[in-house]
Amino acid sequence: MNAGIDAHVHLWDRAVNPQDWIDARTMAPIARDFGAADLSEMLAATGLDRAVVVQSSNSLDESIRLAKLDSSAIAGLVAWVDLAAEVGPQLDRIRKNAAVPVVGVRHLAHIDPDPEWMTREEISAGLAVLEREDLCFDLVVRHWQLPQATRLAARHSGLRFVLDHLGGPPEPGQDRSTWASRLRELARHPNVVAKVSGLTSGLAPGSWRAADLAAPVTIALESFGPERLLYGSDWPLAELGGGAAPWKSALEALLDGLSASERTRVFGGSAADVYSLS
Repeated sequence: MNAGIDAHVHLWDRAVNPQDWIDARTMAPIARDFGAADLSEMLAATGLDRAVVVQSSNSLDESIRLAKLDSSAIAGLVAWVDLAAEVGPQLDRIRKNAAVPVVGVRHLAHIDPDPEWMTREEISAGLAVLEREDLCFDLVVRHWQLPQATRLAARHSGLRFVLDHLGGPPEPGQDRSTWASRLRELARHPNVVAKVSGLTSGLAPGSWRAADLAAPVTIALESFGPERLLYGSDWPLAELGGGAAPWKSALEALLDGLSASERTRVFGGSAADVYSLS
């Protein structure tokens, strides 16, 4: 397979931008800093050559720091801005002296104190700015928030939405019917694509096989089609589930029935188009 793009990775320097969500006891594999050199090693191990770096905290300072990382491994940045405030000046601050293009924006809606954050009227103006700037909005949501995401996609039909981690399907062995129906509703909106990512980050290393993840991947394929799916490692969080390489190998096995061109779309082509990567 030709080298491609990993659509979802994180990089952090905890001395500069603390990641308070990392529990050193339960998340030992990721309780350290991860930089561009680490990213290059991971990409080499998974056979890809570039990645989209995604914000890890709702912090403008973090986005400014990430935009200054000068590495050929970084194709673009999904940054954070306060969508309820003036978006343009915030984007200007991130872009000043940046080495990485801003290709999208994300807000950690799944842990926002307001569980209805996506329905707030004041973010609509911010999303309109993203549309004018030809930027995407990444949706990081729990499965119960998928109906909110669907209403948002309908309200902003000219904006490209990227669903992270397939909207958090229940783990193997749990009932996926409600998640599946909500995912299909969201997928009916042509301005939405989805990242096949994060499916192993919550699983213990060695506790899963590719077959355990077949159901959500199949449902995603049926809902979006391979042309609207993007591979993401969710690295370094993938280390919690055994690593990025085992996850990519598992997904390759699950997508073995696709044509070569369809697999190329999933493993880089779609990311290049959706995020307008050069």
